[in-house]
Amino acid sequence: MTEPQTHHTEHRITVNAPADVVFALIEDVTGWPETFPPCVHVDAERDGDRERIRIWATAGGEVKGWTSLRELDRERLRVRFRQEVSAPPVAAMGGEWVIETDPSGATLVRLLHDFRAIGDDPAKVEWIQQAVDRNSGQELAALRAAAELRTQRGELTLTFSDSLRVAGAAKDVYDFIDRADAWEQRLPHVARVSLAEDVPRQQVLEMDTRTADGSTHTTRSVRICFPHDRIVYKQLQTPVLMSAHTGEWLIREVGEETEITSTHTVVVNPEAIAGVLGAEAGVTEARTFIREALGRNSTATMGYAKAYAEEIADRAGHRAAH
Repeated sequence: MTEPQTHHTEHRITVNAPADVVFALIEDVTGWPETFPPCVHVDAERDGDRERIRIWATAGGEVKGWTSLRELDRERLRVRFRQEVSAPPVAAMGGEWVIETDPSGATLVRLLHDFRAIGDDPAKVEWIQQAVDRNSGQELAALRAAAELRTQRGELTLTFSDSLRVAGAAKDVYDFIDRADAWEQRLPHVARVSLAEDVPRQQVLEMDTRTADGSTHTTRSVRICFPHDRIVYKQLQTPVLMSAHTGEWLIREVGEETEITSTHTVVVNPEAIAGVLGAEAGVTEARTFIREALGRNSTATMGYAKAYAEEIADRAGHRAAH
């Protein structure tokens, strides 16, 4: 039986930023969801210059999850990667980030891939090729934007958390957050919801949310679920004031209680500030507005999750007493 053919691709871009800045963005794999549009979530375990990463990303309109091994070469500014566990239709994939300084003094980034398709099926090869081309182009453009705006990036990026204690079981709190398809009936600020879960624990959630002024905005998110303590997500369609939005619901037992924490990481879209908040507003006002709006909705959701879990606990206690 012949080995499936290995296909090779190369994509490149020139970045007007120092090579070490570009390398730092590539190295910071847990920050990729805020930098690269296709990337939804990354978990990483590092041992020196080697790391194992579990990554979820959109590819060809689908959510794919896989595990990769990475090796960082800081001296040569290279990062090699190889998928340890690939997602169909990919049989195997690897590659390398190569960062160089071109003659003009700018930074040249080359993104190399090699891959094989399951069964060497031409249709699968074409699907993978198109996904690699599309995602590589998006990733390189996003990498350039992040590197060239590095002085603004800290100001534009906002991370915050809110927490609530619950006198109920962690599993019941998790179930409330997991069952987003019921939020239209359970949460007053949710006007419409559509939830698809074609692959277990990988959800695509589209939702119309009411804002404080009575208007609604539509968001579309990918959620990755880790029963019964964590749900992470990335909005694929964000309100105009945000160029990126990722989040996490963390549910953990604390003694006999449960603590639920909602964390948001947002990248402000500076070009939209005047249109949304007025000509006098700046990044500070946008950060405050986003903090209050997102915090208000997630705190409300946690409050309803608390009531749901505590009602179940009360009923169980009542039955036990009788």
